[in-house]
Amino acid sequence: MTHLHHRSLPQWDALGGGHTAREIAQQPAVWRQLPQCWDAVPAQERQRISALLANPQASVILTGAGTSAYAGELAADTLNAACAAQVRAVATTTLLSNPALFLTAQTPLLVVSFARSGNSPESQAIVDLVRQLAPATLFLNITCNAEGLLARSGAGRNDTINVVLPPASCDQGFAMTSSFTSMLLTALALLSPEPLAASAARIEQLAGLAERWTVEQAEAWHCHGQAKISRIVYLGGGPLEALAREAALKVLELSGGRILAISNSPLGFRHGPKSVVDPQTMVAVFRSQDQHVRQYDQDLLNELQRDKIAGSLLSIDGRELGAPAGLPDAWLAAAYVVFAQVLALHQSVRLGLTPDNPFPDGTVNRVVQGVIIHPYASA
Repeated sequence: MTHLHHRSLPQWDALGGGHTAREIAQQPAVWRQLPQCWDAVPAQERQRISALLANPQASVILTGAGTSAYAGELAADTLNAACAAQVRAVATTTLLSNPALFLTAQTPLLVVSFARSGNSPESQAIVDLVRQLAPATLFLNITCNAEGLLARSGAGRNDTINVVLPPASCDQGFAMTSSFTSMLLTALALLSPEPLAASAARIEQLAGLAERWTVEQAEAWHCHGQAKISRIVYLGGGPLEALAREAALKVLELSGGRILAISNSPLGFRHGPKSVVDPQTMVAVFRSQDQHVRQYDQDLLNELQRDKIAGSLLSIDGRELGAPAGLPDAWLAAAYVVFAQVLALHQSVRLGLTPDNPFPDGTVNRVVQGVIIHPYASA
């Protein structure tokens, strides 16, 4: 690749965004490696996971912090609809501080931890806390770093299954890009009742789709990235509401907080949050592939077009962009988010920041620091 996202590789390096630009662009190639990681999980371990998912008395908690939490939120409802067990997403930042609301020793439990580095303070702390309160829990660690604390501490344990994703997925840039999509797709594949071969076929569809979009849309996405905005709103329904949260976080992170970024659902947006829209606001709607949901997406797009209060209004629609029919929204989100990552990358440069490290003063870090883990004593 000599050019990425409308610039050459040396240009991105000179702008302090080389890691981020490459890590966004490499995602289709990384996704194509994921089935090998899934196949590396022994059959008996996959059977342990399947048994819990098929148990209506069991609970599954998808957990992580920040972008990793959004991966769980994006997958949770789709998996919950497909499995007999109750599947829910609870961020480590919530689970660690309020464990009594979510954990009981009597309920069969699978805890799925998402972690780019596996070195964030909450990653291992939540495993230790769950072992304390629910000792029979099975842990599935989906991580991008074989050398991280989470992967190393779980290696060789009977209660832990480690799924280590391709080394390239462990982003070196500040923002999580390859790691987010790789963890999301792995959770959808390993926790779904459908055969892994079917998930591998979807991976190939998504990879081809994302590769084509990044080329065909490069000029348009670059133009959107040059827009002088002070606010951006991402909207999505169903699983895409969690994608909207991740998309907003990417802009917030890479703009160093200079662009106010919020998210909501198309229906929820009218209930107060719409008041944020002004002529310096970009509104982007991730369109669902579900016909029922699409009606609500279109209603809000029509309303915003009539209002003429937003500086720009974008519709990110897989149907219009040639996505295969029948591709579920939770899977399509991996391709959709590439737009948000590229937009955040361009906006970061427009603002004169270095995307690989938009906080050179260290006030916000790639791996969270400064968290104090307090011992938990049940009442």
